[in-house]
Amino acid sequence: MSKKKSANVRQERLEAARREQQAAEKKKAFVLYGAAAAAVALIAGAVFWAIANDEGRKIASSGTIEGVQTYEYEAAKHTEAPVEYAESPPVGGEHRGSWLNCGVYDKPVPNEYAVHSLEHGAVWITYSPDLPADQVDKLRDLTPSTYAVLSPYEDMDTPIAISAWGHQLKVDSADDARLGAFIKEYRQGPQTPEPGAACTGGVDA
Repeated sequence: MSKKKSANVRQERLEAARREQQAAEKKKAFVLYGAAAAAVALIAGAVFWAIANDEGRKIASSGTIEGVQTYEYEAAKHTEAPVEYAESPPVGGEHRGSWLNCGVYDKPVPNEYAVHSLEHGAVWITYSPDLPADQVDKLRDLTPSTYAVLSPYEDMDTPIAISAWGHQLKVDSADDARLGAFIKEYRQGPQTPEPGAACTGGVDA
């Protein structure tokens, strides 16, 4: 074999060895990067699950219902003067010395009497006067026989609102499952300033 041919063979062998080494290094780097990416994804997933699970526990323990607005009202004094309420329908504040008898009403009821019923732990379901009859019927079926008031309400900014002392939820339909959840959570709920006080023996609208 000539020296030139021998040198070419050695060069080819060196090139082949170099290519094999480069391929091995690339494969090793790919494996390392893949393992690192998998580890990062695993850690991120674990962190996300932990946060989501913690939030789920908080929501479950607090009974939070999406969309409920909360307001700060302590048990308020009685007044015979008209009251300008900040919320519509109102959820707390000054009110009449007599409360509204709980039940179903076909006409709007006075705010000042209804607020006193809220203070006793009632929930007040109000609806726009133009709400379709089938929706009103569903609200009637939903309304508990005690510690609940159902009535139309003028100038509603949503079709339906449900209120308790210091809490309110507004929805578009009587089919909204949150209405039942609200009743379960807030009728005679822990927010009630005078739990167990009467919701009968007061006044009718």
